[in-house]
Amino acid sequence: MNLPLFIARRIAFNRSSSFSKFIINIAIAATAISVAVMILAVALVNGFQEVIQQKIFSFWGHMHITQYQPNAGPLTEQFPFTMDSATLAKLRQVKGINTINAYATKSAIIKAEKDLEGVIFKGVDSHYSWNHIQQFLQEGTVIHYNDSSYAPEVLISVRLAKELQLKLHDPLIIYFIQGPGQPPRARKLTISGIFKTGIEEYDKTYILGDIELIRKLNNWEPGSIGGYEIFTDDYRNLKEIGTAAFDVLPDQLFIRSIADIYPNIFAWLRLQNKNKAIILVIMSIVAAINMITAVLILILERTNMIGIVKALGMRDARIQEIFIAQAAYIVITGIVLGNILGIGLAILQQTTGLFKLPEESYYMSVAAISLRWWQVLLIDLGTLILCILVLILPSEITRRITPMKAIQFK
Repeated sequence: MNLPLFIARRIAFNRSSSFSKFIINIAIAATAISVAVMILAVALVNGFQEVIQQKIFSFWGHMHITQYQPNAGPLTEQFPFTMDSATLAKLRQVKGINTINAYATKSAIIKAEKDLEGVIFKGVDSHYSWNHIQQFLQEGTVIHYNDSSYAPEVLISVRLAKELQLKLHDPLIIYFIQGPGQPPRARKLTISGIFKTGIEEYDKTYILGDIELIRKLNNWEPGSIGGYEIFTDDYRNLKEIGTAAFDVLPDQLFIRSIADIYPNIFAWLRLQNKNKAIILVIMSIVAAINMITAVLILILERTNMIGIVKALGMRDARIQEIFIAQAAYIVITGIVLGNILGIGLAILQQTTGLFKLPEESYYMSVAAISLRWWQVLLIDLGTLILCILVLILPSEITRRITPMKAIQFK
């Protein structure tokens, strides 16, 4: 029988009412709360990042292929080009590429009865994969194309509809900005659908319509486009997929990831990792200080016991093992309870959406949760190892206790 473990179990699970029992319960509760907070913090940051990225990618794809333009920004209109079928076929064969959509953009002004609003008209063709956009539709349907001319329909955001006091199926006049010295060209279109991504940069800026209208306004050749948006199977492999896609493109074309086009949004998302790290560090320190305090109190209360076992011949290292093992029982119990609490609250939020968020600030109306079990395991192991390591120092106090003084201690 391992004597230090036996004594540690008897102390830790002593049913009699004592101050040490109270301290043990407080230490277990504090450890459980620390672990639960760490699990929830990581799951919330994961969920937040995943939802925002999913919204960004759904609206604009993972990568764009356009003609090279120095210092081109996200609102820069593209130079037209026509992709030959052979290059497009090679592009579709690149491993990891899922969908390729043609698009073009043009600056415009929406005129309603009482207000004006500057927007970017994003034109797409009849082959566009609408399944990425349909999840954002609040009312109406996507654009209905015809063979004779451009589709006289447009999708606008809930934000624009509210600001311009527009409703589904309302007509609106859109003035398209032409080149220098040319007056805007007006077109009357009808609202076929109203969408809401929750991302301010999109909802206040973009409307969707037929790319054929842009071709006519810009006097482009039939089949000309501004670019391709590419959806991949896994956004984490964008660098490898982008390199493979670039190798099959003509010299005048280049490819950029959406993170390169909207660096401010992705820098903001990466910043959340720092917040996650800060929370983990703070809660780990709280758990460690809590355990150090608990062990010091337990040693103080068990001074008489330490003197007796020393008088009976137990070595200092074995006595030290008693309190480290007792602390391990406390930490493990706290970790188990913390997992039950943290994972339970995370699952509750996933299934019910109980906790709401102001969408104008967080780009989502419900706090998103994404549990990754390997991260939960790392939190558990990290908490256990950290607490056991920091307890070596306070347990050294037992070496300084002499049997004579300890037995007399009250």
